[in-house]
Amino acid sequence: MAIVRLSGTVSGTEDPNREMRARMLYQLFAGGWDIDNSNGDQRITLSNIEAKILQSDAFVFMPGASLEDLFKAVSIFVGYQTLDPNLSGKAAVILNSDGSWDALFDLLDNLQTLGTIHQNYRQFLLSAKEPKEVSAYLDKVGQEGMPDVGREKMDFKTVDSFETPLPATSKGNVCVFCSASIKDNNYIADGHILGEALAKNGFGCVSGAGTTGVMGSVVKGSVDAGGWTGGSNVPHIIEIEGLPEGLSSFWLRPDIYTRMEVMIQRSDAFIIFPGGAGTVQEMLALLIFKQIGSDLMKGKPVIIFNRLDENHNVRFWDKLITLLEPWCQDDLFVVVEELDELIPSVARLTADLSKP
Repeated sequence: MAIVRLSGTVSGTEDPNREMRARMLYQLFAGGWDIDNSNGDQRITLSNIEAKILQSDAFVFMPGASLEDLFKAVSIFVGYQTLDPNLSGKAAVILNSDGSWDALFDLLDNLQTLGTIHQNYRQFLLSAKEPKEVSAYLDKVGQEGMPDVGREKMDFKTVDSFETPLPATSKGNVCVFCSASIKDNNYIADGHILGEALAKNGFGCVSGAGTTGVMGSVVKGSVDAGGWTGGSNVPHIIEIEGLPEGLSSFWLRPDIYTRMEVMIQRSDAFIIFPGGAGTVQEMLALLIFKQIGSDLMKGKPVIIFNRLDENHNVRFWDKLITLLEPWCQDDLFVVVEELDELIPSVARLTADLSKP
């Protein structure tokens, strides 16, 4: 029997979403589904999320979206975007009866406008108001399958991991999470400037080892300036994008979650540069780790580069910051609005951490 993974938690008998969950459970059982996490008592981590995806045939996200729920939903969409074979033909439906998912939809709409999401995400993260509508979507995907994301694989062979030690003069590694798809030359130029500045100021550059967009430009900027560059990627994404030239170290991982984990492990600070759904996913992972007190993020600053987009007269990450407001204290991240303030901010924040 097919298994649907149900998101969300139930906090007790007074939980306002308890009745809606009961209605959803009835609808799914009546539709012939077995249900994983029916009681809302399971937690997802980077180490077990891929296993849960493998075990599931569809995903339903419930009202009362939490930071973890947002992370899981965006992760599913990123999996669709990157042709993750483990998500082939598996539907994802969001029951947004309380409007708690609206801020995420606003953010993704904005990223489509800004050019870092090219697919219509609403064809992949299906939004419903009632449990019956959820069941109808699950049936439709079961009969018709998922839309084509419009990407093709390259003739590129996956390479094994390799390692080059950091130079003795290194001040630490800065991970840059950013877009691999944006075509605006202003953002591409900013990426090269940042990569070059990291190298010239003694910082290693960690990235998702992409070749295109801002991500490819950041790597190239660091390489061109003689910097140490490390990156991680997974076989099915490498088959789409290839790997950049000049990496000092590369960490091959089996899925996007262990890929994020090694990037976090090998970095001392993080810059959230203009990006797409993958960058949102990575930002959410950082904040979840910070909130639970994970050693992976202990003492590691996160900087959001909220750049002004001159074409649309908006700051790039305003919608992301709005999305995070219900969950995030001011000390979880720092917002920087000018490119030339990024390296001084990294230097100041990492220096503050080293003080006794």
